[in-house]
Amino acid sequence: MRTNSTRRLLGAVAMACVMALGATACGSSDPADGGGGPEDVKSALDKGGKVTVWAWEPTLKKVAADFEKKYPKVDIELVNAGTGDKQYTALQNAIAAGSGAPDVAQIEYYALGQFAIGKSVEDLAGYGATAYDKTFTSGPWNAVKYDKSIYALPMDSGPMALFYNKKVFDKHGAKVPTTWDEYVEAARTLHKADPKIFITNDTGDAGATTSLIWQAGGRPYKTDGTDVSIDFGDAGTKTYTNTWQKLLDEDLLAPVTSWSDEWYKGLADGSIATLSIGAWMPANFTSGVASASGDWRVAPLPQWTKGDTAGAENGGSSLAVPKAAENKELAYAFIEYATTGAGASARVAQGSFPATKADLGSKTFLETAFPYFGGQQANKIFADSANNVGAGWSYLPYQVYANSVFNDTVGKAYISSTPLSKGLEDWQRASIKYGTDQGFSVNK
Repeated sequence: MRTNSTRRLLGAVAMACVMALGATACGSSDPADGGGGPEDVKSALDKGGKVTVWAWEPTLKKVAADFEKKYPKVDIELVNAGTGDKQYTALQNAIAAGSGAPDVAQIEYYALGQFAIGKSVEDLAGYGATAYDKTFTSGPWNAVKYDKSIYALPMDSGPMALFYNKKVFDKHGAKVPTTWDEYVEAARTLHKADPKIFITNDTGDAGATTSLIWQAGGRPYKTDGTDVSIDFGDAGTKTYTNTWQKLLDEDLLAPVTSWSDEWYKGLADGSIATLSIGAWMPANFTSGVASASGDWRVAPLPQWTKGDTAGAENGGSSLAVPKAAENKELAYAFIEYATTGAGASARVAQGSFPATKADLGSKTFLETAFPYFGGQQANKIFADSANNVGAGWSYLPYQVYANSVFNDTVGKAYISSTPLSKGLEDWQRASIKYGTDQGFSVNK
């Protein structure tokens, strides 16, 4: 759980963001304000220099080496300042201090808005990023841009799919679900056959919850400048809540926290029978659940309405240039290389899931066999999901904070008789209060 001191820091940053924005639209800064243009980027490459990159994504190591080989005058220094929230706190500290910020920062899509609204990351449109309007799949591309502003370039994506333990399903005669109603039935079948088996684990996860609401057609967040709307009473949210409440009421969800040792053990021994998660998951199966190789398969994400093909994103990161970067043109050049063309392909070859349409549609990628999944060409399923991600989704400009209080609100539904719908109402109320306290106009 996020500490009070971190929450206070987030609050200070959000307040500074609102003061900086005034009455202007979120992310609507003039593209001409950022970047000297492609020619200046080329000139910077010719001159050379050092680029400090804060990132935890391992495939960037090869990209950095390849970039330095192509541009010998450039030195890329990769720094792991912590994953996710830990890095964001360090980055926010550096921004608040006015020194120590990197030239490039890895920022997950859900967190990017918090940095963009405070104009603490560069608008990359002026550097030439608008040239990539047709390069990336819709979900990641929409997550990094607003109006004429582009605050990062997509590094990867997380279209969702259903990972299921075929060995467990076959043993107990359970049908692989194509709808969420069938998913509930499969959960009942498996748990009745063996009370130690649960359809999945869930102790309350903001990212997983919002992703499934996204797939169900819910759009609880809307932002227009400093005007913010939060509504967890929409039809899509209710569709998700009604189904997930059944799983909670019937104790069909394993009370195991994701990424814990117990979680990996459950995936290995089959007591956790499915995961609905992003397409970046296969590498984690291979490295963390090696003993279950051959047991697992991939299927399309179950649908809320039979016959639909709706998808959603779960996870994924971008690369951004902080306003305080010392070598902005060089930083953009590295971002461009790492997320497009040869750099993107090199990362895909190492197991990263592509955000680029060219890599996503390549025959080599689509026909890649996964020995872990019994030789299945799982990328075909992931690619279909990516191409069917629902449009119009957005996060809060302070989503990092909102997610930090998820378990204080929605999490109660997992450990008490509090209904999930009530938990979401409490989360909405807490998010409204926080946004209002920071100077946003929320639900007015």
